Parts: sequence; C-alpha cells; structure tokens
Amino acid sequence: MPSINILSPHTADLIAAGEVVERPASVVKELIENSIDAGAKNISIEVSRGGMDFIRVSDDGCGMSPEDAGIAFLRHATSKIKDAASLEAIATLGFRGEALAAVSAVSKIELITREHGAEIGTLVALTAGEIDGMSPTGCREGTSITIKALFYNTPARLKFLKSDRAEGAACLAAALRCALGHPEISMRMTRDGQELFFTPGDGEIKSALYSLLGRELAMDMLEAKSTGDGIKATGFVSAPHACRGNRSMQFFFINGRSFKSALLQAALENAYKNSLLVGRFPACAIYISLDFSKVDVNVHPTKQEVKFSEEKKVFDAVYYAALSALMGEAKSAEIALSPGTQGTIAQSTSFYKPAQAEPDKAPAAPYENLTLRQSAAAYAPSRMVEILMPEIFPAPKAAPLPQSHAAQNPEPPAVQSPPAPQAEAAAPSPREPFEQTPWRVIGEALATYIIVESGDTLALIDKHAAHERVIFDRLMAQQGEIMSQPLLIPETFTPAEDISRTLEEHSDELRRCGYDFDIYGTGAVVIRALPADTDGTGVAALEEIAEKLKNGSSGDLRDEILHTIACKAAIKAGKSSQPDEIAKIAEAVMDGSVRYCPHGRPVSVSLTKRELDKQFMRIV
Repeated sequence: MPSINILSPHTADLIAAGEVVERPASVVKELIENSIDAGAKNISIEVSRGGMDFIRVSDDGCGMSPEDAGIAFLRHATSKIKDAASLEAIATLGFRGEALAAVSAVSKIELITREHGAEIGTLVALTAGEIDGMSPTGCREGTSITIKALFYNTPARLKFLKSDRAEGAACLAAALRCALGHPEISMRMTRDGQELFFTPGDGEIKSALYSLLGRELAMDMLEAKSTGDGIKATGFVSAPHACRGNRSMQFFFINGRSFKSALLQAALENAYKNSLLVGRFPACAIYISLDFSKVDVNVHPTKQEVKFSEEKKVFDAVYYAALSALMGEAKSAEIALSPGTQGTIAQSTSFYKPAQAEPDKAPAAPYENLTLRQSAAAYAPSRMVEILMPEIFPAPKAAPLPQSHAAQNPEPPAVQSPPAPQAEAAAPSPREPFEQTPWRVIGEALATYIIVESGDTLALIDKHAAHERVIFDRLMAQQGEIMSQPLLIPETFTPAEDISRTLEEHSDELRRCGYDFDIYGTGAVVIRALPADTDGTGVAALEEIAEKLKNGSSGDLRDEILHTIACKAAIKAGKSSQPDEIAKIAEAVMDGSVRYCPHGRPVSVSLTKRELDKQFMRIV
C-alpha cells in the first residue's frame, strides 16, 4: 500500500496555481480585477507574445505600503475580506487571496507600487514565489506589476498552451470583459506594441460598446431596462436583424463582475423567441444589480460562476429587460409634414388610413417597425448620424416595467422555458400615446414589395415575409389545438420511407397543429384536413415539416411546424396580389404588429425624402 506524503509548500502552490492560472488570460483578468478593487480610474494592459514573454498591468489606484507589498504574494493574503462573515456579502471582484500567490509560483515578477500620499514607492522582485529583493524606488502613485516567463518552471503547462496568436486573443477577450464591465474606468490595451482598444472611462455603456465591440454592433444595440423585486437589469441588446452566428458577444455582469450563465442566456434568447433566424443569437451587455448577500461568487477559483438565491427573479429581470428593448425599438421620430404634403395625403386613395383612436384605447404609434433605423443603416453616409443627430434618428427608449413583475405577471416564464404568450404581451407597460402619421399604399413593385408612403418616408414591405408573420401570429394565438379545415377532395402522395415514418412518429403533434392524415401500409399518405385559413399547405408543407423533424428540430416542435405552415401559406414573392390583400398586409406592418418574419428577417425598410433628395443632389 503506498504511503501518504505531505507535499511541500512549493508543490502545493504549483497545484493551486493550476486552479487559478490556466493560461496568460487568467493572469490578465486577475491583475485587472486587482486594479479595479484598488479604485483605479486608469488602467494600462501590455502583453507580449500572447502573454508568455511578459504581461504588465499598471494603474493609478490606491497603491500599497512597503509592509503590504512584502506580504501581498503570500497565499490567502488579501485586503478584500477580514473574516468568514465577509463571505456572506462580497462586494469586491477579488477576495480569495490566491491570485498573486498562484501567479508568483509559476513566473518571475516585478512589482512597483506607491501608496497615495507616500513620498517614495516600493520595488519587489520575486522568482517562483520567493522574494529576491525589495527596495525603495521612485515611481508614480499606484501600482505596476510585470509578469515574465510565465510557466517557466512548469513545462507540462507550457505544453498545453496554444499559439501566441491564440493566447493573445484570449488575453484580449479577458481584458475586454473587464473593460466592458466597468465603463467608468479608462482602460488601454496593447499587444506586441500595437494598441488594441482604449475606453474613455466616461461611465457611458454605449461609449464602452463603441470602443470595444465596434461601431457597427454598437449602432445596432437597443437600450434594455428592467427594475423590480430588488433587482435591476440594464444595458443593451442587439436588434434582431443584427444578431450573430454564435454567443461570443453575450456579456453578463453581476454587480460589476463578469460571469457566465446558461440561465441568463436562456432568459435573453426567450425574449427573442420567433424573432430570430435559425442559428442566430442576440448580442448583449447586461448589467445586473442586486443585494450582495443574494449572490454567491465563492463557487469556483476562477470566479466565472455564481449562484443566485432567487434564480427565478434574476431570470425574469433579464427576460423583461430584453423584451422591453425589443418592444420599444419601433418608436421612431415624429415627422413634421409640410402643408403641401398634408394636402396631398388628404386627397389620397382609399388605402389612406387616418389616425383614429378606438374608444378607451390609446392611439397606435405612427410607424412602429424598424424602417427609420434601417434606413439610417442602409443609406446614411455614416451611421454615427444616429449618435450625433438624435432628433433625426432617436435612440429607442425602453418601455418602463412595473415595480413588481409578480404584480403584473402572476405566473412569469419558467426558468429555461419559453414564457407564456400572455406574460410576453403584458410585460412592458403601454407606450405614451401620440398622433399616428397617416399613410397610404402607393402600389406593388416587382410583384414582391409593397410601397407605402408615410409622411416624408417611403416604406418597402416584403409582402411574403409580412404575410408569413401575420399567419404565424394567428396560428400561435390559438391555444391548444389548431382548428382544421376538411378538404373536399383529399390529397394523396407517396413520400420516401423515412418521411412516411417521421410523419407517423409525430402524427399526434401534427394533428394538434391542424393536420388530419392517414398512412397506409403501402406508404401512401392521405391528407384529409389542413390548418384552417392556410391554403396551399398540403403536400409540400407536410413533406417539408417531416424533413425538418427527421433532421432534428432546432427549437420548439410546435413552433417549427407552425413556421413551415405559415411560410407555405403566405403570399408568394413574384406573384401579383389583390389590392385588399396588399392593404391588410400594409396595415399589419404600419400599426407595428408585424416587424419580423417568424425566422427573424425584417419585413420592411424605408427611405426618407431627405435621403432621396440627396440621391438626386437636390440637397448636399
């Protein structure tokens, strides 16, 4: 039987270092968090060769006294907590007292620090956790720490590191998360002498988004806000048309701490239900504020995971914050009409829709879709116009939420499951009423697009996409089973064996969605009834549904089926439509009830008179 050995302190430190310092990016994160906890207003991060040559983080924080600098690299030496009671409400990013000890155990370190008000600073040099020397030095107030030869004494760890480029990218991602989590701090990062980002530190989230994630994404972000039950969720989420191919642009922060959470990813993506293309994911920067005692950050050495005492409330806060952004997105600028334009509209065709408020109901918004914002993105010389000229393209305002989610939503959405339609409709409170801008249908272009004039704006509506959404929403509104419409003459077809088998396996769900069919021993399928008011959803739709089900549904089974039904039943592009059909579709878009097709594509874009005048050089 092998004997039990007591490991040396050095070996124990190397093992502990493996938990905290996985790669150079881990060092960058820990050092930046120390600077933030020190009250720094400006932080500089420098990396060379992916962090393997050196990592330097400098700040203008409180600095350290010579006494503190001498013990800072001991295990469990920390200024963040004092006793066990402090763990019940951790208000700082660091608290374990392990990071500096772990880093020093596998590297060579030079620390230069000067406490605020002190006349002289302190220089400390360490190798593998042992102090080589300590002396006074002249330096500015704050702290600068340089890490060299990372993992030089643990070759096994070096073997598992990736290329300099990959490790440098990981360092950038770690620094970016810290910078995005604290827009009130100015941060600058350079890699191999090249500046990667700089944040102004003005406290504005939008400024940090612009600096860190780029203009294109920042301009497509919508303000999100939710307050209730002692939890506040604020930040920005991307417009559905600007969503990404993965979740790499989803950032969540709890009391300023970056963390990963499948729970909050589900909350965010549930708010986008039926507004995204398959395989697309929303981007976000969401900041959650709640009592420190209601979140446990002492879960993992890397502090990337947290636990909430009230998960459901946090889920709801993120869900309703994102939903408020999406529902408030459509409110656009009111357009002042000239007397001549008003006269022209007054003499328009029968498609003209005057602003009429129903009794006891607030007037609808004039143009509640994405058209004005999309026209800015598509035609403006610079999308910075939306920032510099808010009176032309105002930023969307999030609809205010009730103080208590429970008061307005007695049964909020279950964690990790789509919210019920009634809860989704009730979430944000109504927008302030204002006058609806009259509009009229001018006609149809290319048998595909409906042209609508609304004030000084021309809207182009994709009639298939808009009609598809109208049908989908009507089907979704039928709780339980979809009404069926019997066929006078049943349709018969003989699909491939795997399609026939898939239809039989999912026959119960298909019948709940309005289909009635029989499958005979020869493999023939006889369709006897279709979902009501969905002409043209027979053989072709059923075969397409079966093909999707055979390959595995990427979402809710019922939604997938209804998506296909709506697509097959909608007016086809390239086919001319009757005036009454065009009018109904245009009305659904112009009153704001239809913004995206079920797959997330926008149903309309617009062009303002000003933009047309620029194209014809009437104005400059």
